[in-house]
Amino acid sequence: MADGVTPPEDPFHRRLHHVGPGGLTAETAQTGGMVRWAAISGATVGSAGLWMGQTHVAPGTVSADHHHGACETAIYVVSGTPSFVFLDVEGDRPREVRIDTRPGDYVYVPPFVPHREENPDPEAEAVVVIARSTQEAIVVNLPSLAWEGPVGLGRTDDLTS
Repeated sequence: MADGVTPPEDPFHRRLHHVGPGGLTAETAQTGGMVRWAAISGATVGSAGLWMGQTHVAPGTVSADHHHGACETAIYVVSGTPSFVFLDVEGDRPREVRIDTRPGDYVYVPPFVPHREENPDPEAEAVVVIARSTQEAIVVNLPSLAWEGPVGLGRTDDLTS
């Protein structure tokens, strides 16, 4: 485990882990226009199937387009009014859809869906808490929101990792 302690054979008697604000680390995958801080991960607490942390988007900033591979992502808006943009391909032609949020809102991002975060507020930072269904912070930065098959995944090898 990350702290050098091997868990006991008995799964009911392992220890809990506490990560305070000072324990967050930027040693995680990043996307231009935002900063991700890992709290719960394989590296920080030895988690095997979960990643959780914060993302900060500066005022008036638009992130790069990206997706998170095969993992599901849940987002909780802590502060600010971030927007989440994706390409809706249902209908006659693809169109960008913008989900505007405020504190207390939740957003679900399915696996492999290209998207970006925007903070339209020119003065206030947007902060969200993110939980992912993998302990690895998978981030594949893209040139656009358009789906481009394996090239759009950022690699052509195993598409499930």
